[in-house]
Amino acid sequence: MSETGIDTTELDPATRPQDDLFRHVNGRWIARTEIPEDKARYGSFYELAEEAEKAVQQIITEAQGAAEGTEERKFGDLYTSFMNEQRIEELGTTPIDGQLALVDAISSVEDLVRTVGRLERQGVGGFFHLFVDNDPGNPERYLVFVEQGGITLPDESYYREEKFAGIREAYVSHIQRMFELAGTGVGAAADEGSAPARAQRVFDLETAIASKHWDNVKTRDAQATYNLLSWSDLLALFAGAAVDGSPAGTLTIWRDALGTPAGVLDEVVVREPSFLEGLSSLITDDRLEAWKDWLAWKVIHGAAPFLPSAFVAENFEFYGHTLTGTPSIRARWKRGVSLVEGSMGEAVGRIYVERHFGGTAKAAMDILVANLIEAYRQSITDLGWMTPETRVRALEKLDTFTPKIGFPVKWRDYSSLELDASSLFDNVRATSEFEFQRELGKVGKPLDRDEWFMLPQTINAYYNPGFNEIVFPAAILQYPFFDEQRDAAANYGAIGAVIGHEIGHGFDDQGSRFDGDGRLTDWWTEADREAFEKLTASLIAQYDALAPAQVPDHHVNGALTIGENIGDLGGLGIAWKAYLISLDGAEPPVLDGLTGAQRFFLSWAQAWQQKSRDEEVIRLLAIDPHSPNEFRCNQIVRNIPEFYEAFEVGEGDALWLAPDDRVTIW
Repeated sequence: MSETGIDTTELDPATRPQDDLFRHVNGRWIARTEIPEDKARYGSFYELAEEAEKAVQQIITEAQGAAEGTEERKFGDLYTSFMNEQRIEELGTTPIDGQLALVDAISSVEDLVRTVGRLERQGVGGFFHLFVDNDPGNPERYLVFVEQGGITLPDESYYREEKFAGIREAYVSHIQRMFELAGTGVGAAADEGSAPARAQRVFDLETAIASKHWDNVKTRDAQATYNLLSWSDLLALFAGAAVDGSPAGTLTIWRDALGTPAGVLDEVVVREPSFLEGLSSLITDDRLEAWKDWLAWKVIHGAAPFLPSAFVAENFEFYGHTLTGTPSIRARWKRGVSLVEGSMGEAVGRIYVERHFGGTAKAAMDILVANLIEAYRQSITDLGWMTPETRVRALEKLDTFTPKIGFPVKWRDYSSLELDASSLFDNVRATSEFEFQRELGKVGKPLDRDEWFMLPQTINAYYNPGFNEIVFPAAILQYPFFDEQRDAAANYGAIGAVIGHEIGHGFDDQGSRFDGDGRLTDWWTEADREAFEKLTASLIAQYDALAPAQVPDHHVNGALTIGENIGDLGGLGIAWKAYLISLDGAEPPVLDGLTGAQRFFLSWAQAWQQKSRDEEVIRLLAIDPHSPNEFRCNQIVRNIPEFYEAFEVGEGDALWLAPDDRVTIW
């Protein structure tokens, strides 16, 4: 690799950058690359993820021989228990027999909600998704958030849209086969011939639950989903489901069975209030048998990855092959690594950082981040559409951004977690219980602003509006995103744009509703918000018009992806300004016959290198707030003036966008 960071021999001369920058840079790679059999998509992120996965596997396998009682031995024992396939086959469905017996014993709505709460603590899916975060109205305290749940397909749209009719049919067949493998999933004496009827009842009930869900555009709305309720308010919402004459009895029974610490649910944030009202209307005596089937299905579905191979294969056939088009299941060791990372990821991450992350990379990143923030400061200062009053508040927020680079300053404590190399299911339940207690244990304690919500070995980054922080794990700080030895233009076009993207989330359609302290508050003037929303509406319209060539009947949802598109647009534009700041007034050098601007945009395109299966593209278009990678590359540069100058893009070129149609927000 030359100092430019761009391998010019990889550029496709058959595709002009003026017509398709994404394929000009990645076309040859796309043509020769076969997506690995165990993946639905593959590209720059996934190549790095594979390397991190191998490094983590080495750490985990070495830990199998670590001293008893150490964190290393704990996650080594967890891995050992998962890899013992012979023991798993011998046990059959025995590990879930007790849970299924609890379901089989349900004889009333009261029993149902009590059992849901009891199993939810063990990791079985329930009526809601619960998580703990800081309160958007008072960001220095933690609260429990209650989010809609109860369905097992990727999104509520899968239960109603015609394009997913085939998926729905396959899903019912999948549930039936899983019930048959488990003896229909409800007690040993159940009639195996009832599996089709049970599967249909589960699907019908989930369809009814899905009809109460908010769609994925509405659930992005930070204001609509902030509903602070007392416990008594929550009970009033759920009053439709009555037990023993008490309109609130159902939720109280569920809470008590869940075993939440005293006071933890005294105040909660309900993200979708109408879902609770709708769900309560479904928890009725006449649906009791359907609810029992549904809960048995939740037990089996959640346990499937840890059961004998027949369950694993059937689970993959639907969720892997049917939904994403992936031909082959991942090797067992890879699935074991995922289990360990999902359970004790920071314990592994601490060792990963010691072995694979150098301090010089962090120092270089500090400079990059400082230049990106300065570029945002200059841009906000010069914005023509923003009034001085809002500009002051925007700059105040920018000044309070907290960058986190590489790894946490303190690591998670796993000392109370007990694991056993001989018992996979006990380990899975123990890790679920540990995480349940860890999360709910935050409520009532001071906010821990040092906590990370992504592992250092993860190839990704994030912005957290409640903490007003941008976080860049160690593993993403490598080629093609970052290389200390290469030309600055390539670094700013890749990791610089990623940094700019994450900062940009603080000013996207939802992040812009939080101030610098992480408080959900309206710090905009009415005129500025109106101007901002006019710009975002134009960007939404741009993306609504896009459809991937491989699935031309499936369009991007501009409203769903607007936050990420704003992040990309601001990120790339600001990264260019930051690159110029890094030159300190010098002209960008020409290297390998490429100008600084050309290297910058080629590096941007290189970072989005990806190839996906048709089924995966369709799935992601329905549920993913990110646009397909080709549009993250091409549609963004169509709005950046420097791209037109770099490649002399004119009206006859495919990537030309009339100046009046281009959008610049930040």
